[in-house]
Amino acid sequence: MRFLIECTYVYEHPEVNSGIQRVVRSIIKQLGTITPLVECIPVMMRAGKLYRVNSLAPLKVGRDATVRQYLIITLDHLRNRYFFWHSRLERLWPFSRSLLLRRLLFILAKLGSLSITLPLRLVLWLNRRAKPALDRAEPLEAVSGDQLILLDSSWHADFFPTAEKLKAKGVGIISVIYDLIPLTHPQFCDAGLVTVFDKWFDWIALTADGFMAISETISEQVAAEMTKRLGPVEAAKRWHGHFHLGSELDQVGRGRHGSAELQELFRSCDPVYLMVSTIEPRKNHAYLLDAFELLWAQGSNARLCIIGKIGWKCDDLVSRIRKHPEWNRRLFMFNRVNDSGLEFAYTKARALVFPSYVEGFGLPLVEAMQRGLPVFASDIPVFREIGGDFVSYFDLQAPASLANQIAEFSITGQFPAARPIEDWCWIGWRDASLQLVERTLEGIAPQVPAHPATELADAHRI
Repeated sequence: MRFLIECTYVYEHPEVNSGIQRVVRSIIKQLGTITPLVECIPVMMRAGKLYRVNSLAPLKVGRDATVRQYLIITLDHLRNRYFFWHSRLERLWPFSRSLLLRRLLFILAKLGSLSITLPLRLVLWLNRRAKPALDRAEPLEAVSGDQLILLDSSWHADFFPTAEKLKAKGVGIISVIYDLIPLTHPQFCDAGLVTVFDKWFDWIALTADGFMAISETISEQVAAEMTKRLGPVEAAKRWHGHFHLGSELDQVGRGRHGSAELQELFRSCDPVYLMVSTIEPRKNHAYLLDAFELLWAQGSNARLCIIGKIGWKCDDLVSRIRKHPEWNRRLFMFNRVNDSGLEFAYTKARALVFPSYVEGFGLPLVEAMQRGLPVFASDIPVFREIGGDFVSYFDLQAPASLANQIAEFSITGQFPAARPIEDWCWIGWRDASLQLVERTLEGIAPQVPAHPATELADAHRI
């Protein structure tokens, strides 16, 4: 049996490495080592075709490369970007509303692409007797019995007709669900995303044979949403499972430990409380500011460090941060921090503070705790599932709830969780990948026995 692990968005956006993109990269990296029970192949789909992915990152031209190899790789990069922008353009108005206009755009795009593909074919022909240059992706033929696992953010994709053809050919479709936030909490999302996600879920509900969520909490939500949309009889034909995410930062070591300003922040003896996430409404940064303003009014020397790229619907919040009286005194924000810088911050901070309204998993919570960093988190079901008694939970309706816990922690030095962080452990990306593969096997073929490593992958349940 073959598992075709879809990673189209990450393939097309090699520079992005947060949230889902980090999960996809981390799992793809483990595919060759996790289990002999099934062959796992990273794939992407484009222009109606399926491709085996050889490299998620753009290929680099070595110093010993010939001029022809340099041209082949450069033209291939250019071709990839060209068709990426075509796929984005055809989703915009008026092309999204008219099949005729999309076909016209496709014809024009194919004609325009000749300026890239013809020189590429010429160089490939001239290089035909030499050692071939490695392709980032090469065509792959799917066969009946293959299982296509939609691991990437497929609601952004345009390969739905291709996936339907594969299903008609006997390929199983499994969708990995990270959360249902655009459906359950649309107020926190861009209106365009809510519309796209809703249409995508209609499609995936009808197309997928099974669903793998990244937490039991989300798996239960998916099952309920399926029943709501399809009715209990049809929904019962789909199977549901879940796996948990790993905790390693996959690009540690690439670059220095953050900016000089980030390193300077941790040289002081004053405690630093860390918030890691994209800056957007559901992450609830405003709650943190309210809580720390209460602390600062009491004379606390606690500092708040926010790490994360600027997202959407956050202009007022970012303005509030940058104009705050404590800006660059006891309040700091870093919007571009690499994995090495994030690792540095995790190991130097006093605690992580995580006030999200809703999450599918909460990867920073696991990343922090795996490094021995205690966590204050909002009291929501998925955090209870992941953090258990090892996290100190606060009331989302009362910033004073968090402020009081931090103040007590500062005085006593005793972290206010029921169990000590030293007793907590979690799985890495290898075991997370193993959970995904083995629990998918259980979903599609209940008679397949579980591998002993599944028990190891569940070791976090102490």
